[in-house]
This record gives sequence, C-alpha cells and structure tokens, in this order.
Amino acid sequence: MKNRHGKLSYGLFLFPSLLAIVTVILIPLLYGIYTSFTNSDGFNMDFIGFENYIRLFSDTQFMTSLWVTIRFSLVAVILVNAIGLGFALLVTQKVGRIRNFFRTTFFMPNLIGGLILGFVWQFIFIQAFERIGTLTGIDLFSGWLSNPNTAFWALVIVFVWQMSGYIMLVYIAFLSKIPQELIESAQLDGANSRKIFRHVKLPLLAPAFTISLFLTLANAFKVYDLNLALTSGGPFRSSEMVAMNIYNTAFLQYQQGYAQAKGVIFLVIVVLISITQVYFTRRKEVDLT
Repeated sequence: MKNRHGKLSYGLFLFPSLLAIVTVILIPLLYGIYTSFTNSDGFNMDFIGFENYIRLFSDTQFMTSLWVTIRFSLVAVILVNAIGLGFALLVTQKVGRIRNFFRTTFFMPNLIGGLILGFVWQFIFIQAFERIGTLTGIDLFSGWLSNPNTAFWALVIVFVWQMSGYIMLVYIAFLSKIPQELIESAQLDGANSRKIFRHVKLPLLAPAFTISLFLTLANAFKVYDLNLALTSGGPFRSSEMVAMNIYNTAFLQYQQGYAQAKGVIFLVIVVLISITQVYFTRRKEVDLT
C-alpha cells in the first residue's frame, strides 16, 4: 500500500512537468515535422512530400547561412572557453576580496539581453570605431559592419564578450572541487604553476569542458537576437545565420513549410554535433572516486 501511494505521489509531482514537455516541446516538434512536408504559408497547407527538402539542398542562401553559423560556432566555442577558463583561473587565485569584483565584472555582460547588447555594440562599431579610425588614420577601424569579413568578427566579439563570464562560472565550480591535497602534493614534488595546471587541474576539468562546450555550442548555433540587432544579416546577407534565415523564410516570405524543413535539417545537424562532442569529451573525463 505504501509503495502504491509513493508511486502515485511521484506521478502527481511529475505530471505537470510531463504535461509541459508534451505541450510545449513534443507536440510542436511533431507538428513542425509534419508541416515540413507541406507547402504551408501560415494559412493554407497541402501535403507535398519531400519537395521542401529537395529544394533546400539547392538553396545557396541557406547553405551560405549554414556555413556562416558553423564557422561562427567553431570560432566562438574556442574563444569563449579559452577566455572563460582564463577568467576562472584568475578569480580563483588568492587575491582577496577583489576577486568578487572581478567575478561580478566578468559575468555582468551575460545579464544584458541580446537585442540591447547588439544595439550597444552597433553604436560602438559604427560611431566609436569610426571616430578612432578618423583620428588615427587606421583603416581597420572603419566600416566594421559594412564589410562581410569584419561584420562576422563583430558578431564573434560581441558573443564572446557576452558568454565568457557565464562559462567562467562553470569552470569556477569545477576548479573549486579539485582537492587541495593533489595540488600540495604536486608542489612538494617541485611542480610549478604551469605544470600543476597542465598535469593536475586540466585533466580534472574534463567534465567542465563537456558541459561548457555543450552550452557554448547550443548558444552559438541558435544566435538570432544578436544577429538581428547588430548586422540584420548584412551586408548583403553575408552575416545571416541559420536562425535568421529560417525566421525570414517563415515570417517575411510566408513559406512556413519550407522554413520548417530548414528547421528540421538544422535540428538534426545540431543534435549530431552535440552528441559527437559530448561522446568524445566524456571519454576524457577523470573519476576521482
């Protein structure tokens, strides 16, 4: 009887969450997959089979957006994790109360919304950089958002500036769990700070890399608000990422069936990349128990 009541209690507690998952995630996902096989424009819908998917692979703009997104994600993942780890190592040093100031300062950009952040940096790239370029005569500072190459790096800079403090917290959590005895033993053996980091801390941070890489990849692939506010996909759609391409197809061109097909392919790519990343990084993890 107790067992039955226990199972009933667990079921009642789980029901709201399961209902939310089914209503908000599962049903829309299945409906979206079905819509990808139609010519839906948001009002009318006819089943057309695989036509959207066949058309998708000859869509040069979608392929360009996909390549921009993959390139952006690779660069952003490397920079965010390198800088986030650097921040974590800095603020975990014995530097007194000032480390709390650094933690707050590094994390603060993550509290700013993507749209606001994009507009703030748009002002910096257009007004401040342009003024610096005029005063110094250095062409590098001119036309950052009007050049396809610099527009891409502008997106990278803002994303890295926003995400590094967030990823820093993940590394701080794992650095604080490293047993002090291991570090002291390495010091007694004559290891310097560089060797301690390489041979003691880095192997024990493998679980942090798994989590941080997954979070960074997920956030980098789904960037939309930053892309919209900073460049709007310009110049000439050269910095348009997949999320913006799908949105424009669905709500500006009213081709929702085609947009859903793009979304399904994009979902498959992201899932495959994420699973591969988690599989390989989990193999490097060290168990202290």
